[in-house]
Amino acid sequence: MKRLLRWFIVVAVIVAVSGAVWRLVNERRQAQPTPATAVLPQALELTPADIVTATKGMGTRTLEISGTVKAVDTALVKARVAGEIVRIHAREGEAVKAGERLVEQDTTELDLRLRQAEQQVAASRAQLEIAQRALANNRALVTQGFISATALESSISNEAAAQANLLVAQAAVDIARKARADATLLAPISGIVSQRLAQPGERVSVDARILEIVNLSRLEVEAAVPAEDTVALKPGRSVRFTVEGLEGDFSGRVARLNPTAQAGSRAVSVYLSMDAHPQLRQGLFARGTVALEQRQGLWLPASAVRLDRALPYVLALEGGKVSARTVRTGLRSRADNAAAQTGQELAGERVEILEGLTEGAQVLAGSISGVPEGRAWKVANLPQSTGAGRVAPASVTTGVSGVTATPAPAAASR
Repeated sequence: MKRLLRWFIVVAVIVAVSGAVWRLVNERRQAQPTPATAVLPQALELTPADIVTATKGMGTRTLEISGTVKAVDTALVKARVAGEIVRIHAREGEAVKAGERLVEQDTTELDLRLRQAEQQVAASRAQLEIAQRALANNRALVTQGFISATALESSISNEAAAQANLLVAQAAVDIARKARADATLLAPISGIVSQRLAQPGERVSVDARILEIVNLSRLEVEAAVPAEDTVALKPGRSVRFTVEGLEGDFSGRVARLNPTAQAGSRAVSVYLSMDAHPQLRQGLFARGTVALEQRQGLWLPASAVRLDRALPYVLALEGGKVSARTVRTGLRSRADNAAAQTGQELAGERVEILEGLTEGAQVLAGSISGVPEGRAWKVANLPQSTGAGRVAPASVTTGVSGVTATPAPAAASR
């Protein structure tokens, strides 16, 4: 009897637990939405500025270069003789002309050396006169037989030595005069003083730098260019520059190419001349763009081509859905004034689409990210201004054909 009661209790517990589990499962099933009542994701609303269209047009392959602005003609004024600087006639920023006196050094010691050399010339000339008179007397004595021919030959040698000593002394005078003249330094070129490296009262040695002169009438930029790009980079091609810290563009052209590639990088130095401009200075950093090639193609803004996968792709707007399309790209071009597309100027950097899209295809702009494939899209119903100053909604259709906005007719003004 007790055993039967025990089995009855066990069965009752099992039944109670099973009922509780069944009720819990049933409640969870009822809480989950059925496929028929599941909430579908809302369609992505886009503005005309979020959509760009692939268009055909002329594109230009450009080469971006950069370098430091340098003056073609520069000169360093250096001391030619050692001595103390007495005065400097120019400071930084002052314009000078070729041949203008710039630096004067103390000439006291140089004047004394010049006087010493001149006195040596006078002494040598006196010795020459004595030797010449002795030679003339000895020739007369030889004719009369009072001296031998050997004594005459000695007089001839003494006269030649005195003549040579005089020439040596005269050369020393010329050297002293040149040193005296070198104490005054002249401007080798016309330009503007950019550096003053010494001051009056300072004693400088030979070849010490005192002034630097820069001629800003001819400027150029030296840039390193990959060897493969030098094939199309010919002297005479026009260049547009932007200079760091200055507004506006500056023009120039390719002047010359270095015949030797740089060791290590194998790049080639290209020298680009810049047209003179009052704002340009030596040492500024410049960026230039050179047009290398032009051709007809299909173009998209470079920002619309996405590079976060192994191959470039775009998010195409097809059949009311967003789909990823792999594309093959070509040239990169900078359009200064491209035609407006769906309210957006395609100015700036563009990329050529060789495969993957056709003309008129619409894709998401690069500013839109995080959109999954298959997401539905539509153009936001933006208000449009009517002729009477009122606002009317625009009717929108979506699909493969793109976007069509039809504004409501304007109310007639009274």
